[in-house]
Amino acid sequence: MVTRSTRLRPFPCPTHNAIIPAFARLAGGQLHLEAQPLAAIEDMAQSADAVRSHLEDHRYICSSQIATAVYLAYQLRKPVLIEGPPGVGKTELAKTTADMFELPLIRLQCYEGLDEAKAIYEWKYGKQLLYTQVLKETLDEVLQGARGFAESVTRLHEFGDIFFSEEFMEPRPLLKALREEEGCVLLIDEVDKSDHEFESLLLEILSDFQVSIPEIGTVKATREPPMVFLTSNNTREISDALKRRCLHLYIPFPDVELEQRIINARVPEIPPELRRQLVAFIQELRDLDLKKVPAISETIDWARTLVLLHAETLDPDLVRETLNVVLKFQEDIENVQGEVAALTSKVVKH
Repeated sequence: MVTRSTRLRPFPCPTHNAIIPAFARLAGGQLHLEAQPLAAIEDMAQSADAVRSHLEDHRYICSSQIATAVYLAYQLRKPVLIEGPPGVGKTELAKTTADMFELPLIRLQCYEGLDEAKAIYEWKYGKQLLYTQVLKETLDEVLQGARGFAESVTRLHEFGDIFFSEEFMEPRPLLKALREEEGCVLLIDEVDKSDHEFESLLLEILSDFQVSIPEIGTVKATREPPMVFLTSNNTREISDALKRRCLHLYIPFPDVELEQRIINARVPEIPPELRRQLVAFIQELRDLDLKKVPAISETIDWARTLVLLHAETLDPDLVRETLNVVLKFQEDIENVQGEVAALTSKVVKH
């Protein structure tokens, strides 16, 4: 239940005996809640190295900088603003963190024109209208015994408060995240696609884990504040006010060694030599003047494609036939066609 004075619980200690409900699963037609001891979550987040190890157990291969950001986000209860080019694993980091800690993932996809009605809450206008009609039909009964106009208006005002109560409110992602009693991971995806005005709506929840609703009051996180991840593709500058409230993490394209580890984790069936050639070819493409250079997600897709085609090594014809998996613009494909033979020969002979 939403209250005006709910306080945040102190951060959990490793000896706490509480449990955190995890994802609900359906088994035998019944809804079950899996739970994980809080001490186990504390153990996962006891150090940056521990976080990195557990992320890799969930097939998210990352640098020590990324693991440190997740560690600090949990220990300091600070939002993390993740910036970087598209497809480098920003959204996947939030999703994997939720899986790792076995916490619900609540996602808000940002877009131009996003406002509080879609992000925080809105009123159930249809239900309000229905109840207003019921009130109209029973108006004589409601006003029975009222003396004069002033007393009648006072009685009607009592019903106005009911119409703008929690019963008539539809929570959206930000409010839902605050109402998760045992915590959650809140992903505010592609915040750079929203308007500057929407950033202002986020400041209160990012700094104090609360939102202000004029008709109800201030709604604070019920018990555990959510872990908040914001992602940005750098399509526009994020305001200083939002950045001040967040830890900053920039995820660049990976180097050769890290990308090979990522492919090995995500597509383990690919032959080692083909994996080496594939990653080397992708690295060469990123040095070209392309409209959109291939991201990690394209590398993974290409690896899966080559496995399906039973490839053992790269050759120019195979690369040309599958180039559309890696490059998303026809202009880029046409520009690279003439370089395919030379690039393929370079990475195969290396």
